Amino acid sequence: MSSAPLKIGLAGFGNVGAGVYKNLAKNRAILRGRTGKDLEITKIVVRDMSKAREVELPADIVSTDLDDLINDDEIDLIVELIGGTDRAFQLVKDALEKGKAVVTGNKALLAEHGKELFAIAEKNESPIYYEAAVAGGIPIIKTVQESLVGNHIQSVIGIINGTCNYILTRMTEAGLDYKEALGEAQQLGYAESDPTLDVNGWDAAHKAIILASLSYGCWVPCEEIHVEGIEKVCSEDIEFARKLGYTIKLLAIIQLHSENDAIEVRVQPSLISADHILSSVKGVFNAIMVKGDIVGETLFYGSGAGQDPTSSSVIGDIVDAATRSRRSDRSCFVTHGLYGQTQPQSESISKYYLRVTAEDRPGVLARIATILGEHGIGILSVIQPEDHDEETAPIVLMLHFAAFGIVQEAIGKINDLDCIRGDAIVMRVENIG
Repeated sequence: MSSAPLKIGLAGFGNVGAGVYKNLAKNRAILRGRTGKDLEITKIVVRDMSKAREVELPADIVSTDLDDLINDDEIDLIVELIGGTDRAFQLVKDALEKGKAVVTGNKALLAEHGKELFAIAEKNESPIYYEAAVAGGIPIIKTVQESLVGNHIQSVIGIINGTCNYILTRMTEAGLDYKEALGEAQQLGYAESDPTLDVNGWDAAHKAIILASLSYGCWVPCEEIHVEGIEKVCSEDIEFARKLGYTIKLLAIIQLHSENDAIEVRVQPSLISADHILSSVKGVFNAIMVKGDIVGETLFYGSGAGQDPTSSSVIGDIVDAATRSRRSDRSCFVTHGLYGQTQPQSESISKYYLRVTAEDRPGVLARIATILGEHGIGILSVIQPEDHDEETAPIVLMLHFAAFGIVQEAIGKINDLDCIRGDAIVMRVENIG
């Protein structure tokens, strides 16, 4: 015989909210069997009552006032899917202070306000579940939080934005330029009409901050991470990378520097070996590599977005709330105090890909090499194609390991040369796995 139902308030009924509603109804029987109780959405808050929706809703459970969820004492759990940070923060804060459990898929909210919200959650013993905030249908949060709990996490490296991965895949495989690939992604529904947060890297950065918090016990401030998007990657870079044996991917890099217990978090387009398994991750799919001191290297792959994959993660969190209703010690984040120092980005070391467009005249390469040498940056190889226009030529240099801050200084001086046209393009070359 089933125990009392879990009564759920749903905030937001967009693509994911509709998926949660219909999939809970679809799998009601199997979920009852696995949890021992009914999972009932008893109230839904939407922005616009008159909007046409793919799922028909009972009129008596729909509202436009978020306070209706907070003030309903029968609601045990609030699912926040409204997006943004201002209204969402107030809703989640009020819910936790009211003693209600919260499920959210809002990575920006957690990245910017996670420290405060988890402190409120701990104080009120009101758990927060957030599997859907990172990588859609891939259960990476529970994996790091539970399955790998016995490990010191050494690094988390991943492709965690499907929009960017689709664009770069099409640029690589179909020879499209950036604007063409973005337009195609928008037509197919893989990119928003305003794709800024995806293509500028901040969607992935918010997810990286969450993964860093789970792995290393502190919330890295947004201003302390390095974030670059894919807007400046062009088909020319894709082709040069291919000739050199690399693929370009937007990577999130989260790693611990054990020598000083500093955490490095960054997001940027990077060159990785064409033979590496992450190079085979195509289209809108995501993949995350987690390396632990006990488990070694692990890989998680799947759909990083979309109604069904994301609603699957939300429903998984709802089930957790139903079966572990007061498990705040595991679901709320409590810093363990082992780490907390952020690695300055200027000290981050890697190899680099450098492309400049220069006047086609003698001595240009020597001037570039002189600047690099003055900064202690070695050159591994140079490509200067013969087929170019009469006035300018692209020059590609693969640079040896160097600190990011030193490379930035050198690039600034190279950009100032009178023989250089436009800004140099610099991407990291990642040595992973």
